[in-house]
Amino acid sequence: MAQKKDIPEIISPSAIWVGDNAATVELVEYGDYESEACAKVHEVVKKLMSDYEGKLRFNFRHFPLTRIHQHAHKAAEASVAASQEGKFWEMHDMLFRHRRNLGSISLKSYALDIGIKDRNFLPKLSDSVFGWTVRADLLEGLAKGVRDVPVFFINGELYEGRSDYASLSKAIDSQLRKRKRKTKAPGKQRA
Repeated sequence: MAQKKDIPEIISPSAIWVGDNAATVELVEYGDYESEACAKVHEVVKKLMSDYEGKLRFNFRHFPLTRIHQHAHKAAEASVAASQEGKFWEMHDMLFRHRRNLGSISLKSYALDIGIKDRNFLPKLSDSVFGWTVRADLLEGLAKGVRDVPVFFINGELYEGRSDYASLSKAIDSQLRKRKRKTKAPGKQRA
């Protein structure tokens, strides 16, 4: 008698963070791998992560604009597939670096380049094994009011400023000051 195969649980993008787990500020981006604006902000985020090391952690959520970017959804699925082997951030960087070439064969090539071992990588993309995971991000983004990309949330609040280094840095500094005041306030006492 054949046994039922255990179906592994898919690691959700919401569980994949980069940066210190104890960081004071959490930055979440909803983005699309074919978007030029997201590619530009990708570089901004990398600089922020470097400059705020230990104080900032980052999470990328998928919001593929499929009406204008025909490969964005499959690219997002490829990053989820890579995350199953602990290679989300490697694939994330690769997809932005090659955002103009995100066809299925290219995605398979990128997977090999970053060291993905799953021989069924391309069949899983063809069968949309990770499609619902990407769709869950998209639906969550829609529920939060996301309509275009990139969109950021800082410590759970919608960030409505510009997506450049100076503006995001200012917002992060504000959150750091706010957290610092909260930790100092209870300790004040008069003699």
